[in-house]
Amino acid sequence: MTAERPILAIVGPTASGKSELGIALAEAFDGEIINCDSVQLYRGLYVGTAKVPPEKRRGVPHHLIDVLEPTEHFTAGEYARRALSVIEAVEARGKLAILVGGTGFYIRALRQPLFSSPPTDLALRERLKRILQRHGPQHLHRMLARVDPEAAARIPPRDWARTTRALEYFFQTGRRISEAQRERPAPPPLARRLHLIALNPPREELYRRINRRAEEMFARGWVEEVQALLRAGVPETAKALQAHGYRRIVQYLRGEISLARALELTQRDVRHYAKRQLTWFRHEPNVIWFHGFGDDPHLQGEVMRVIRARWGDLLTDVENRAAKC
Repeated sequence: MTAERPILAIVGPTASGKSELGIALAEAFDGEIINCDSVQLYRGLYVGTAKVPPEKRRGVPHHLIDVLEPTEHFTAGEYARRALSVIEAVEARGKLAILVGGTGFYIRALRQPLFSSPPTDLALRERLKRILQRHGPQHLHRMLARVDPEAAARIPPRDWARTTRALEYFFQTGRRISEAQRERPAPPPLARRLHLIALNPPREELYRRINRRAEEMFARGWVEEVQALLRAGVPETAKALQAHGYRRIVQYLRGEISLARALELTQRDVRHYAKRQLTWFRHEPNVIWFHGFGDDPHLQGEVMRVIRARWGDLLTDVENRAAKC
């Protein structure tokens, strides 16, 4: 089979240095970065999202950052449609498309398009959320088992997010989500060109970085950022404020927990999330694993060597071209 120009995705756990690696690769191979982090899509969320500020992007174009209002709901299917359009535009300019982020479901939606579904019914979602809070995830799962036994059999009883989505689909359409999932469209042509560069840093050091970064974000004004969003009219229930850290700060501002407890819970939540991210990407195809942090120059060099060995003839190698001049 003739080799094809790749689309790269820099993935891995939070705080593993994905952004730094993405910028280094974009500089080396004349690329542009496409955000693949669900929280970095939102405007007004800066302190707790680790967005690379424009002055530190070293001239590398970044896409799909700050494109949504905090009150907007955005699905993986909508992300995939937008990202496909951006990838096409980047490649039309002759540039290398580099996805950067840790939202694994977005990557999967790019490879395997989701079935058509109606817009989110926020009132319905709120009712299901209240049921979850009162009765727990197993109660929601029993509700699903009554209306869609096949979907319930595939979803673990404590996976309230997928259970809620399946219930929403049934109540909005009158159809079972298990039936709709069999009608998925075929993968787009680019799916076979998508290759994941995954970071797997030492676990203890990763957790230290996560803890330290949370402390720094609180010190830089994370609480004040949330207060400003609430004053601007963003409701506490907004999708953006359900992100790690933000929801704990909302709890603190309600008086439910102390500031120290909000920090502690944020650190714990993010460590658990990092572990889930690693598990997710281990089940994805076309993954090349690198054991270290993306901000390590030695690891960056190793990644570049692998890319040159696999796709060197198909890419613009800025570094080698400059050396020959």
